[in-house]
Amino acid sequence: MSSLPIISLSGLRSDDPEKRRATAAELGRACRDVGFFYVTDHGIPQTVCEGAFALARTVFELPLGEKEAMSIKRSPHNRGYVAMADEKLNPESGADMKEAFNIGTDFPEDHPDVLAGKPFRGVNFWPPIEGWREQALNYFDHCLELGRTIHRGFSLDLGLDENFFTQHLTLPIATLRMLHYPPTAGSTDREDGGAGTHSDYGNVTILATDEVAGLEVLNRQGDWIQAPHVPGAFVCNIGDCLMRWSNDVYVSTPHRVRPPARERYAIAFFLEVNPESIVDPRDVVPDQAPKYEPVTCAEYLASRLNATYDHRQDKA
Repeated sequence: MSSLPIISLSGLRSDDPEKRRATAAELGRACRDVGFFYVTDHGIPQTVCEGAFALARTVFELPLGEKEAMSIKRSPHNRGYVAMADEKLNPESGADMKEAFNIGTDFPEDHPDVLAGKPFRGVNFWPPIEGWREQALNYFDHCLELGRTIHRGFSLDLGLDENFFTQHLTLPIATLRMLHYPPTAGSTDREDGGAGTHSDYGNVTILATDEVAGLEVLNRQGDWIQAPHVPGAFVCNIGDCLMRWSNDVYVSTPHRVRPPARERYAIAFFLEVNPESIVDPRDVVPDQAPKYEPVTCAEYLASRLNATYDHRQDKA
C-alpha cells in the first residue's frame, strides 16, 4: 500500500443499517491492513478546525516563562506544556524537536475524582488568553463526538453490538494535544527528528494537520509512506490499547514526523476509554485465545506515558 485510504463517515450516521455496516467494513479493512486512514464527512465545521489552529499559534507564541508556568512537569495527569526537546517518543533516537500543549477532560478542582487524586482526573492549565479555554473545549467536544462515532463503526466491524464501546466512552481519558514543529530540515540527520518513530498508546487518534509535510507511516511492507494534508479530512490511526483489546485483529502502526522544512502545526486528539474500563480481548473476540491479560485503561496508559517522560517528577 502506497497511500492511505480515505473513508467517508456519512454512512455511519445513516438510518440504513446496511450503509452503517458498509462504512464499518471500510474502517475495519483500514484497521487491519494499515492502521491509518483519512476520514471525511466527519461533522466538524471547517471554522472550528481553523479556530483550533489559531489557538495553537497563540499559545506557542507566549513567552517561555508563561509556558513553563503551565509545564507538564507540574501535572501528574498528562496536562500542560511540553518544552522543546523534552519528549522522547523514540528514546533510542533522541529528543523530539517539537513543543506541545496538552488539554484533558475539563474537571473543576472540587470534582470528587480530582480530590481523590485519581489518575488522569486532574485540572487543566489554561493560557492567560481571553476566550482561549472556551474555544479549545469546543474543539475538544467535537473531536470526542467524532471519536464516539468512529467507535460505533469499530463495534459493527468486529461483530459486536453497535453500542459496545458507548459504555466505555461516557467520561473517557481524552487528550487534545497541540503541536508546534520549528523548521529543522537540514540541521539534523534524523529522519524522525520532528517526532520519533512510535505507535500511539490509546484507542484512536484524530489528527488535524496544516499543509506542511512531515507525517510518515510505516506500511506492512516495511516502506515509509507519506500522509499528506488532505483538505477537509482528518488523519486517524489505531493505538496500542485498541490493538490489545481486539487481540491484534486491529494493528497499530509505527509512524514518525520528519524535520519540517518550514514551521509546522498539528493538532492531535488521543481518545482512550474510561479509566476504570477493563481492556480484555475476551470481550471483543471471544472465539480467540487471548494474547493479553486484562488491564484497566488507566493502568495501561500510565505504563506507556511514564516511559516517554523519563524526566518527570510526578507521573500518572
